[in-house]
Amino acid sequence: MSALLILLAGLLGFSLTGWSQTPATKPSEPLTWKAGVATTIITPATNMFMAGYASRNKPSEGKAQDLFAKALAIEDANGYRLVFVTVDLIGIPRKMRKSLETRLQSAHQLQPEQFLLNASHTHCGPEFRPGRTPSDEVGMKPTLPGDRYGDEVENQVFALIGEALKQLAPAKLAYTRARCGFAMNRRLPQPNGTYRIAAHPEGPVDHDVPVLRVDGADGKLRAVLFGYACHNTTLSFYQFCGDYAGYAQEYLQTDNPGVTALFLTGCGGDQNPYPRGTLDLAQKHGRSLATAVEAALVATAKPLTGSLNSAYGEIPLAYATPPSREEFTARLASKDKSEATHAKRMLERLDKGEALPTTYPYPIHVVQLGHELKLIALGGEVVVDYSLRFKREFGGAGAVWIAGYSNDVMGYIPSERILKEGGYEGGEAMRLSSSHPGPWASGLEEQIATKVKELERAVRPNR
Repeated sequence: MSALLILLAGLLGFSLTGWSQTPATKPSEPLTWKAGVATTIITPATNMFMAGYASRNKPSEGKAQDLFAKALAIEDANGYRLVFVTVDLIGIPRKMRKSLETRLQSAHQLQPEQFLLNASHTHCGPEFRPGRTPSDEVGMKPTLPGDRYGDEVENQVFALIGEALKQLAPAKLAYTRARCGFAMNRRLPQPNGTYRIAAHPEGPVDHDVPVLRVDGADGKLRAVLFGYACHNTTLSFYQFCGDYAGYAQEYLQTDNPGVTALFLTGCGGDQNPYPRGTLDLAQKHGRSLATAVEAALVATAKPLTGSLNSAYGEIPLAYATPPSREEFTARLASKDKSEATHAKRMLERLDKGEALPTTYPYPIHVVQLGHELKLIALGGEVVVDYSLRFKREFGGAGAVWIAGYSNDVMGYIPSERILKEGGYEGGEAMRLSSSHPGPWASGLEEQIATKVKELERAVRPNR
């Protein structure tokens, strides 16, 4: 072999027997971030009534998979901290969020904007929200088991955040993304102008899989925070299970030993996984989503540079004018059991002399991660229109990640379009609630958008 060929092979990075598998080395970059992770099991110790489907009429029967709470704490070079907390639960009650605000300020000096709670919205977790146990059907006290469990989970999350903060260590953060296609719009238009829950292939979707990767100082992957905009409703059986999101996290952690995978639910209020109905399908969808995350991890990720900032606020989201006492009384005779039950609960409140609420304190959270990534987290079961809108409006200077089911899951949050169209997400679901007097008032989308823009300006990085 001539000296010239040997020299060219060395310069071009290949050998005469094959391309070199050793990546080019780069000068070590300073680590300006810190990160820490923690995980705890939150599966109930005993069988409980399950959340998500009003048709269930008995407690759970064991588990197919454990439920988890996980925390990812990050800190920038200035010492500003933020903690993401994900839970395999139907939602986050406002009571829990507000209690944690007080406890975390006292114990860790975390302000409300410095921790973000997100629920996977699995429909195979326990029911622990006040007034949601089906006591009317089986004669049980409606909140005793749920209250006890809710208190336990709050204590676990509080300890979890402290542990994640304790684990803070030098790290690299980077953003990447892929796509996954099993989510489908579920608002199928009918010939009479109404909508029913069924697969609607022509409806709007958001198939993005955003991924925040966390690498340690040794260059090894430590954690992945990933999202997807889809209801966690493949399953409707009587066993505790994280559904597709739980399996996606499980597969990622099995295939990447030592890595913590956290799922951040997107704006999936009007999206369902299809096909659905069996454990095998939940596992298949979980594998599809995990594969999408793996694809994102092999793509070139965009390192996050700069500082961390966040802002949190609540707006008084207005209800439409509620029915009169006479209208509620007439609904007691409705053949729709959920409508009759809702009317009964509203009349009980009126009989106690309580005024029905006119607004609800709706939470909005905006996080700026360096110059490259903006995350907008909205409360409630947010429909996909919000994700598509905010990506258009804020996507000019870096990546935009939109999450729903964050900090408080109080009900569906329709866009103005869906509010006008009606259907389950547009207002019908409010009949199942023990606390809402009825649907939201017109104008909610612009009210939310205005606050998002205000908070986004507050966290916008200085370049």
